Amino acid sequence: MSTPGRKDDLYAIDLSAAQWRKSRFSSGGNQCVEITDLPGGGVAIRDSKNPAFPALRYTAEEWDAFRKGVRSGEL
Repeated sequence: MSTPGRKDDLYAIDLSAAQWRKSRFSSGGNQCVEITDLPGGGVAIRDSKNPAFPALRYTAEEWDAFRKGVRSGEL
């Protein structure tokens, strides 16, 4: 496998043993998203009410841009 931050490499990672977490602002139900860390600073995100559906995966750079956009009010 090449550098873990490459998009195609992120989708090659087996998430069957991943430790998923929800936001501390979550109500605790199944109406939110869950996230797990990936090698190289990337993340995978899934729908908590449909955990068997494929997770979306983002490189560290993509995730950083998303977080910055949310914090700045851009998104």
